[in-house]
Amino acid sequence: MIVMTPPKKSKNYFTQDTEKAIVKYNNTSDFDEKNRIYHKEIHYAFFKLTENIIHTFKFYHTEVDNIEDLQHEVITFLLSKIHKFDPSKGAKAYSYFGTIAKRYLILSNQKIYKKKIDISPIDDVDQDDNDSYTIDNDHSVEKLSLYIDKFTDYCTENIFELFPKEQDAKIADAVLELFRKREYLDVFNKKALYIFIREQVDVKTPKITKVIDDLYDIFKCNYISYIENGYIKFE
Repeated sequence: MIVMTPPKKSKNYFTQDTEKAIVKYNNTSDFDEKNRIYHKEIHYAFFKLTENIIHTFKFYHTEVDNIEDLQHEVITFLLSKIHKFDPSKGAKAYSYFGTIAKRYLILSNQKIYKKKIDISPIDDVDQDDNDSYTIDNDHSVEKLSLYIDKFTDYCTENIFELFPKEQDAKIADAVLELFRKREYLDVFNKKALYIFIREQVDVKTPKITKVIDDLYDIFKCNYISYIENGYIKFE
């Protein structure tokens, strides 16, 4: 398979004009016009979005022959979901398609996780199930573990909304990887964990601490709600 690399363009590859083009694409039934709009105004944005997500979050373990094939696969998936984008619901195209792409890639990379991530099937990745999970009032270690799993899934699936800056999202993903693999970690020393994060993201300690504090705030307020109400609902 030959993947043509689009010509170099502005660093702001996914703009308000891109979103308008997607709306225009969805509002026309003319195949030739759709084709023209996609190739002229949308394809480059999808190309750069998928490229950045793959390399930012290191989605390198795949079943396809190379990264270019994986990128083509994700772009094709985004195109299959493009008709579901509805800005009237408050969605922003960049976050909407970024989230779908990352969920798709998480599913493609499940084999590298020692602990299975419990997320929606691929056909439902663009649906919102309000992130609510009902459990009983027995707050045992098992229930806390369930909460941590759901917290990790929620933050992973909404990482672009929670951390709009690419570097912050990358740090958050490295922290969440520790949650995913917590059962297999032999060392919980703070210094060792910070070293692990720095191996994934080359940033200084204060930057890591800030993202960790933001994750902790999400964890704490929703955990308190879980204790008080008996169910998990992320807000």
